[in-house]
Amino acid sequence: MNYILTGLPGSGKSTIGVLLAKYLGYDFIDADLVIQKQERRLLSEIINEEGPDGFIAIENEIGAGIHAERAVIATGGSAVLGREAMENYKNGGKVIYLKIPFEEMKLRLSRNFRKRGVVLKAGQTLYSIYQERIPLYEKYADYTIEEINWNQEATLQNILDEIRR
Repeated sequence: MNYILTGLPGSGKSTIGVLLAKYLGYDFIDADLVIQKQERRLLSEIINEEGPDGFIAIENEIGAGIHAERAVIATGGSAVLGREAMENYKNGGKVIYLKIPFEEMKLRLSRNFRKRGVVLKAGQTLYSIYQERIPLYEKYADYTIEEINWNQEATLQNILDEIRR
């Protein structure tokens, strides 16, 4: 059984993923790092060179090819836009949606928005990304963890409580 973390950019997927993997004794896979390794480029370079649609296609293809057992997988924030990747993740485990309010996302991304490799199509804003992706995160989620008053330990405990039910 794998646990796949999804959520908006800045929702803490990688941070919480490491903690969850340590707690469960699982492997940890950061899909963004897998993309960078396979592409031999930073996420921001891929987005700049391939464009948003090209990046999403690469992310989808690589995500569809990630197969693991007993792993916590942190997806990229735009992975939810790739049907094949999300079907692969759903078939391989339980999807945990780390839900944050828009204002929290905006605050967390304010300092290093471009370097983080956030996919923005022409004319898109952070708010339009938020509106576009929320229904997709909800569609794929087996569990939704509301992150209010960000606290890593509380988020981890909420995930553990959910997966034990």
